[in-house]
Amino acid sequence: MISRRCFVGAGASLFAAAGLNAVAAGKEEKKEVIQGFDETDSGAKKDAVWTPYSDRRVRVGIAGEGFCDFGSNFGYQNCPNAEVVACAELDAGKRAKLQERVKARKAYASCEEMIKHAAEDRLEAVYIATDARSHIQLAIMALEHGLNVASAVPAFLGKDQLEFVPKLLDAERASGKIYMMNETTAFRPECFAMRRLYEAGLLGKISYTEGEYFHPHDHRKQDESKLPHDHFSYKAWRWGLPPQYYPTHSNGFYSCTTHNMFTEVSCSGIPSLRFSYTPEADNEYGNIYGSEYAMLRCSDGSTARMLVAWDTPCWSGETGRIYGQKGCYVPEKCGYSGWFEEKASALDLRKPPLPPGMPAGGHGGSHGYLTDDFLRAIILKDHKVCVDSRISLNMTMAGVYAHLSAMKGGETLKIPAI
Repeated sequence: MISRRCFVGAGASLFAAAGLNAVAAGKEEKKEVIQGFDETDSGAKKDAVWTPYSDRRVRVGIAGEGFCDFGSNFGYQNCPNAEVVACAELDAGKRAKLQERVKARKAYASCEEMIKHAAEDRLEAVYIATDARSHIQLAIMALEHGLNVASAVPAFLGKDQLEFVPKLLDAERASGKIYMMNETTAFRPECFAMRRLYEAGLLGKISYTEGEYFHPHDHRKQDESKLPHDHFSYKAWRWGLPPQYYPTHSNGFYSCTTHNMFTEVSCSGIPSLRFSYTPEADNEYGNIYGSEYAMLRCSDGSTARMLVAWDTPCWSGETGRIYGQKGCYVPEKCGYSGWFEEKASALDLRKPPLPPGMPAGGHGGSHGYLTDDFLRAIILKDHKVCVDSRISLNMTMAGVYAHLSAMKGGETLKIPAI
């Protein structure tokens, strides 16, 4: 059985930024470079020393390794405040690799099985790095078993899973445990700087935010006679995926800076010349769009433009900008600009160090920081995770309603309050 989790551009397309490494006959096969995993510059303080905050080690289970080694990529096995007790993976070969990589004592054939044995293993937390369809149901199950939960993105997948949103909130509330989503934007250097400026009051009231997620690659389902198992996503959940069903890498530039909510959305979808989607033939979502551009109203009265593009032949990556009435942060231009620049220059916009030996990881050196944030919140009761349940669900829901808007010709839709 193929493993659940993966995130990579598919096919030998000249649009594929990550691409597939050509393998000449008789030569050793090379590991693919997966978009985001090679972005390891964390923007952290180079001269600072990490200060231990507790000698406690949280007992963790990790579910999912997949094609891109996602379970082992977030540094739990390298953190002095974590002990990886168990792991889970559907694919037996990947399961063995995951167990070796994270130094887990026990390995299970599924996340469900690992959760069912949580009491026996004295687990305190799980990191769910499985396929997107399974995230929210596994998270609810884990919370109901008294576990803290960190989940890969998105929090849930599409309109058919909207019914699980209140169930997750109820499960979190009843358990008294923590749910967070590992949105990598939160600890990209530019978003960390935005948040520091915003929290210091140097941006003032926000007027406008932009977030852009370009990931040009082939989202068509491949010829099953040539690809009997979907190499890139469990049960082909990525094939034909509406762009705004995966919105958090753009929405995060607002949500993870201000921690405010998206309230309304109008979205334009662009039919893809590259993919030539037809709802009946190509994908289960009935999706015809390769790119979707959303305009959102926010709870603080500001506006945001958030785009997700699968088929735009350009650079690949995730960027964002934020504009306030006192100042703005535009990484591509000049960083911070505002009325009180001397105060901003005195504010350290670099991330603090991680524990020695714990890598920052990919996606702008965010992986290790998300893990550290999660563990701190479990150990230090006064520490609040950056991407909590409300933020996680709202930024995911905003994308779902953006796609629904696009399918209705850009009609403005209200995003249900959480």
